[in-house]
Amino acid sequence: MNTVFTRIRDKHALWYKGIVFVACVLVCSYLLPKHTILASYKSKIGETWLYDDVVASTDFLLKKTPEELRAEKEHKLDKASYFKKTEINTIELLSKADLTPAEKVNAKIYLDNLYRTGVYLSVSMPSSADSMINVVTDNEVYQVSKNSLYNRDRASLFLNKYLKQEHVVNEILDLMVPNIVYDPILSNQVNNESDAASYIYKSKIEKGTMLIRKNELVTDEKNNLLLSYTNELATQENARPMFSVLLGQLLCCFLVLGIIMLFLAFFRKAIFSQNSYVTFIFLIIVLFILISSVTYKYDPKYIYAVPFCLVPILIRVFFDSRTSLFTFLNIVLICAFFTSDKFEFVFVQLIAGIGNIFSVADMGRRSKLFVSSGLTFFFYVSAFVAFHLVNNTPDAFYNVQNFIPFLISSACVLFAFPLIYLFEKLFGFVSDFTLLELCDLNSPLLRQLSQKVPGTFQHSLQVANLAEEACYKIGGNALLVRTGAMYHDIGKMENPRFFTENQVGEVSPHEDLSPEESARIIISHVIKGVELAKEHKLPETIIDFIRTHHGTTTTRYFLHNYRKEHAGEIINEDLFRYPGPIPFSKETAILMMADGVEASSRSLKKYDAVTIDELVDKIINYQIGENQFINADITFRDINQVKKIFKKRLMNIYHVRIEYPR
Repeated sequence: MNTVFTRIRDKHALWYKGIVFVACVLVCSYLLPKHTILASYKSKIGETWLYDDVVASTDFLLKKTPEELRAEKEHKLDKASYFKKTEINTIELLSKADLTPAEKVNAKIYLDNLYRTGVYLSVSMPSSADSMINVVTDNEVYQVSKNSLYNRDRASLFLNKYLKQEHVVNEILDLMVPNIVYDPILSNQVNNESDAASYIYKSKIEKGTMLIRKNELVTDEKNNLLLSYTNELATQENARPMFSVLLGQLLCCFLVLGIIMLFLAFFRKAIFSQNSYVTFIFLIIVLFILISSVTYKYDPKYIYAVPFCLVPILIRVFFDSRTSLFTFLNIVLICAFFTSDKFEFVFVQLIAGIGNIFSVADMGRRSKLFVSSGLTFFFYVSAFVAFHLVNNTPDAFYNVQNFIPFLISSACVLFAFPLIYLFEKLFGFVSDFTLLELCDLNSPLLRQLSQKVPGTFQHSLQVANLAEEACYKIGGNALLVRTGAMYHDIGKMENPRFFTENQVGEVSPHEDLSPEESARIIISHVIKGVELAKEHKLPETIIDFIRTHHGTTTTRYFLHNYRKEHAGEIINEDLFRYPGPIPFSKETAILMMADGVEASSRSLKKYDAVTIDELVDKIINYQIGENQFINADITFRDINQVKKIFKKRLMNIYHVRIEYPR
């Protein structure tokens, strides 16, 4: 039992991610529509149909409108006449005719045409029958015009027109019997039950019939068609088991969200390792599916008004462009279930979303969001117009109402401002906007640093310049490393005179202290810096630079002096070692190198290409030898690039002229 609990405890991060994943799958499956999309479409008579074309996917009976039923009652249509349509065996009928075989074959063709339309006897047609009569066949009732049926006179005209053989026509007319026969029992039954369902239907609509086109005006007739069709779909859905729909939705959500989780696990290990990052991404997914569900229930035509293009911005601000694109694509795939034309939805959203990602590739300025909002609307409209041009449905973009959802969605991109701030506070993230604010030299802590310890402040500026340029070269968050460099030595404000850059023409206070006491004061600036940063509520991401900029290296100068004083003794080097931790990212590793090189460059007696070259190699190679970069995602190739940048930058700072061979 203890072993089981130990394993669970050791894998608690994975268990947490599994719980988040399962919870999101269940929530998303619950939010997806369980019934036909058409059933949720809302439109009023006299308005324009803004949804996709509706084609009947099944046969259904068209109900009469309440007005038509009311009019029937007012005109006493409860005395309606009902007729049965029967099948007539024309071969058996013609067998009694005195005709040649060839004449019988020819006569059968036209007799079948008569019966297919319907034949009645005038004497059996009630005088009260209207021009439209009710015909019952295969337990279905439909109305036909009495003038479209054949009695003896009309049948005679029809046969004489095509057969042109009087004796054949007479034989057929003598043998012909009606297949439209008045049913007095059914007529009386319907008349006695005025609310019976047998007369509420007007006609039968065949599968494949176009019910209404996009941007067509919704008339009374069209509205009645759509209502009858949706009722038929609802009846069929209720007859089918819901289990298969639920299972399918669970499987779809499992696959889509599982792909996101696998992407993070295999290609974004840094994000996957942090529970807060995974929680944030899946929260965004659930949030937008929830918004889509609410919009769908209100009115599906406004599904395009959901600001899906906020997703790339929110993810890109805190992570990277590929993660934002991947998350956006999967959200669009799930939300496509809220639309009838899923391909159109996916096409339009992908074009707008990918274009939006390009527009916010550099989030250094807040004005980028206004540009992004305008470009989002442009991409929406362009994709929508292109899609309907390809499908030869130009009426779709002639209707201005179709573009209102795009305008709403694009305007909502500006809500990224408050949302970024909200998520920063909820999850402790740091955006580029926050980094820019922290880099402001007029911020309280940096202003205090420049006034109290101007030497350290200048050192921090030089380190920031070195680290930022190196980050640009090898790849990384240059703004983050610059901000971290500006704050990495704030702990020196506690005892500024003990640090070389703040000693101007005066005796070093270390001369009156023992090496271990001096080392303790020097090392304490890391701890003091962390405390001061927390006091001023700096983000943890910035505090990490303070913790790691010396890693677990030693104060070599004081350790060397201590060894000279205690020659032959066993020395506890931990007294002279920084508490760490060692750098764990490319940015923190670059800052350690920049800090060590810049600080050491101040002690050079001579500034030339050779001394600077040797200094940079010596400092960085020492840090490598101390295993300070084993946890950072930085390669030897990157480190060599950093060395070259530092050498070039330091020579520019100290105005070193490159010596050319004579």
